[in-house]
Amino acid sequence: MEKVLITGNTLTLEEVVEVCREYKKVELSESAIERIIESRKTVDNFVENGDVVYGITTGFGKFSDVSISKEESKLLQKNLIVTHAVGAGKPFETEVVRGIILLRINNLAKGYSGARLETINTMIDMLNKGVHPIVPQKGSLGASGDLAPLSHVVLPMIGLGKAEYKGEVLSGESAMKKAGVPVIELTSKEGLALINGTQVMTAVGALTVYDALNLVKTADIAAALSFEAQNGIVTTLDNRVHDVRPHKGQIDTAKILLQLLNESKMITKQGDIRVQDAYSLRCTPQVHGASKDAINYVKERVEIEINSVTDNPIIFSDTKEGISGGNFHGQPMALSFDFLGIALSELANISERRLERLVNPSLSGLPAFLVEHGGLNSGFMIVQYSAAALVSENKILAHPASVDSIPSSANQEDHVSMGTIAARKAKEIMENVRRVLSMEIMCACQGIDLRGNKGLGKGTKPAYNAIRKCVPTLTEDRPLYEDINKCEDLLIDNTIVKVCENEAGEILF
Repeated sequence: MEKVLITGNTLTLEEVVEVCREYKKVELSESAIERIIESRKTVDNFVENGDVVYGITTGFGKFSDVSISKEESKLLQKNLIVTHAVGAGKPFETEVVRGIILLRINNLAKGYSGARLETINTMIDMLNKGVHPIVPQKGSLGASGDLAPLSHVVLPMIGLGKAEYKGEVLSGESAMKKAGVPVIELTSKEGLALINGTQVMTAVGALTVYDALNLVKTADIAAALSFEAQNGIVTTLDNRVHDVRPHKGQIDTAKILLQLLNESKMITKQGDIRVQDAYSLRCTPQVHGASKDAINYVKERVEIEINSVTDNPIIFSDTKEGISGGNFHGQPMALSFDFLGIALSELANISERRLERLVNPSLSGLPAFLVEHGGLNSGFMIVQYSAAALVSENKILAHPASVDSIPSSANQEDHVSMGTIAARKAKEIMENVRRVLSMEIMCACQGIDLRGNKGLGKGTKPAYNAIRKCVPTLTEDRPLYEDINKCEDLLIDNTIVKVCENEAGEILF
């Protein structure tokens, strides 16, 4: 398998996913190696000359006025890691840990951090050989970067902490030894170079925004199936309606829905049955479209961040300077991931309303709760309860983390981003949204069956068939959580989107 070339400047979201989930290996470009070496020379000169540079010849945070001698520099960097590794909560998933390491490598490869080539190669070996540090999810303020979780990433590099290797959680030293990766001793600037940055929040958020981009496609498919189950009015999707309000996401969504519903015998035109549909159908382009525009904005921010320098101090080798700044501050990502969580929440909000219209006989004209012999059978009654609980939970989770701050380091670090909390919340919201969409799709397919399948659209038919291969029509009550799980699996591996793209005879989305 071809390796991902790390230049510091060209990493894409798709490459991040390949390394995190497909275990694609990485290597440094020649230009990155040259920059790393030059940056390290500059740091060594600072130490030799006794120049006052934050975190190299001084302490950290409130201790920035404390001078550190050349002889103490190695102990300073080790102490930094062991005292900052104070994370809490459950560990991050392996894919997130791989993302953290990858993004840190890419950050260091830009040549503004002063880490040794040997140290960066150790991280590359860990990534390529599958040594995955155990990193607790909680404990980062998002400035000065993700200090606590990144310190847990570094611990195995110096023979401490814990790491997973080939499915087994070991001491950091044992995991490194079994993988054949020598542990290292950190030297001047390196501890700070490894933990001062936004790589944890960005790794979590990058994977979430990638999943969100696929989820908005699924949301369109779910809505199209609901259109058919409710004999929805497609006149509202006329491109002229959307061209006069030219938001890209809205225009695209209307076009996609028409493509999905092309040739369907289950849809209606204005006045055939009724004049208007409820907002949850009629306003799908406006709602889905707004979320798409928001998610694409976040994608742009993420792709800037994954190729940025978020260290402090920043080493400028050309002018032989180390400038202390604030690029570790996670505010650009914190706001973006709060925005992502809100945009995703709305996909579930409108999905749950479409689902409610399907199960409610006074709104759908279908049997109550989508099952014959109601009373004896409860059908999909409690599916809507579960969906309602998830969307209500999302409303709590969507409260922005970025509007909060709390001072730290004796008020030296008096404004922080909470960006990692924002990223983690967005991920949890995304998972809830995926579950709700699974429920809507399952209910829509049931509604189509009860309505009488007269012929589905070019895009919805393959989606319906994929569902019916693993979830049969409900004729009497059975454990529905298993059916929902099967539907959700088709969303997790993106099967629903793929079958629509491959079998509809045209490229959608």
